[in-house]
Amino acid sequence: MSDDDIGYKKPPKKHQFKPGQSGNKKGRPKGAKNLKTDLMEELGEMITIKEGGKPKKISKQRAVLKSLAVKAVQGDPRAANTLLTMTIKLLTDEGEITEEQELTATDKAVLDAFTAKIISRTKFMEKSDEE
Repeated sequence: MSDDDIGYKKPPKKHQFKPGQSGNKKGRPKGAKNLKTDLMEELGEMITIKEGGKPKKISKQRAVLKSLAVKAVQGDPRAANTLLTMTIKLLTDEGEITEEQELTATDKAVLDAFTAKIISRTKFMEKSDEE
């Protein structure tokens, strides 16, 4: 390659980075955290809640899950869907559920009962809203 070779991916010598020189001088500062780290730290922080009239310290992550579970049990279909989706994803990632596995009769009965309950509550809520 002579000094005359200039073109795509061949910048002139005077414009090339010197050895040990970065193209992004400021770059990401050392110790800067990424989104995943910030999220994990935030969800790991402890907060105090009252459960059964007694104060209890739990992580923010646990508090969010408790709130989501309560809404799902009360008949909120979006909360139920979110909770079930999270559960299935976690179980699939851990290898407890694979696509080849069939649901047992008990599993099917539980899911059918839960679905019927959610549907009936949703229909009841829709009728209440119309009146």
